[in-house]
Amino acid sequence: MPEVKVSHLSKTFADNAVLHDVTFTIADGEFFTLLGPSGCGKSTTLACIAGLERPTDGTVSVGEQTFVDAATFIPPEGRNLGMVFQSYALWPHMTVAQNLAMPLKIRKVDGRRQTVLIDEALEKVGLRELRDRYPHQMSGGQQQRVALARALVYSPTVLLLDEPLSNLDAQLREQARAWLKRLQEDLGITTVYVTHDQQEALALSDRIAVMSEGHMVQIGTPREIYETPATAQVAAFVGRSNFLRGQVKNTSATGCEVVLDCTGQTIHIQADAVAGQEVTVAIRPERLEVLPTGRLAAPDVNVLSATVLTSSYIGSRYEYDLRLGNHVVQVESSRPGLTGEVTLVVEPGACLIYPATGVLSEDVEALITVTP
Repeated sequence: MPEVKVSHLSKTFADNAVLHDVTFTIADGEFFTLLGPSGCGKSTTLACIAGLERPTDGTVSVGEQTFVDAATFIPPEGRNLGMVFQSYALWPHMTVAQNLAMPLKIRKVDGRRQTVLIDEALEKVGLRELRDRYPHQMSGGQQQRVALARALVYSPTVLLLDEPLSNLDAQLREQARAWLKRLQEDLGITTVYVTHDQQEALALSDRIAVMSEGHMVQIGTPREIYETPATAQVAAFVGRSNFLRGQVKNTSATGCEVVLDCTGQTIHIQADAVAGQEVTVAIRPERLEVLPTGRLAAPDVNVLSATVLTSSYIGSRYEYDLRLGNHVVQVESSRPGLTGEVTLVVEPGACLIYPATGVLSEDVEALITVTP
């Protein structure tokens, strides 16, 4: 399967710019996810790759074939790309086999060959025995597999998936994404996946491109995106984070000291910064440890005093809301029944640091609030 190259892609609708200089390359056989909130431009980017939208500027190519540049625009039917939409778009008056036959008829594949290709595609998704059923006789998960089989039946060079699991309930969605990942790895097909679901992106992807307001904010492996987010927005959108304002007190070879606005306490962070700089510190809830007051913490960690506000048991762990000075932080812990005054512990390497001005979206600003 060929690689996909998108270079300096821009798209404007009337006076509204929805994509800004988007550039990325997807390796042969890679599962690549466009992740971001609604309106960030991820579906528009996918539509430009598919040929459903013509970009205002930029180029799109798959392998040696250029789909879009200043002088070229190949329509969708000339791109040999498979696409699955959020709605599945199955014809309700046609059987499963008839739905799969449509793209083959458009490509003028003869009848006998159609039967072979349809059975092969349905075998891949585990639905060969349902070839004569109609969509309304099938579950949502089965319909999703039919839509995927229809996208695969003509052996596309690249598979494009626009939130194909969003109509499934939570349990079926988890099963479907595990099955989809296995299928993609078995086929080795280059795949571009669009979703706003962070867990889905982390579970499925070889690499993730996080988008915000039409910009490509960060591209990396799931581990890179989660553990070293490039901006506070990425830290807020992918997983959960606690955000604390502070000022860099001093710096050293091992990092910097930050005085927290919410408590006046100083914490050590293993990151480069400039003395006097106003910063935002981000800490994942699972990287915070909460201990009963009086219990000694390990050496070389940051120790803060906090008060338990609420606790929730959610099966595999407990979630606590703690008052830290005039701020509320969330902690995930295996310790049950903590109340009152507690000790909050965080390792210097678990803290992420960002400039406090000019980088925070309204969503992140809303997380940096004082308690009533």
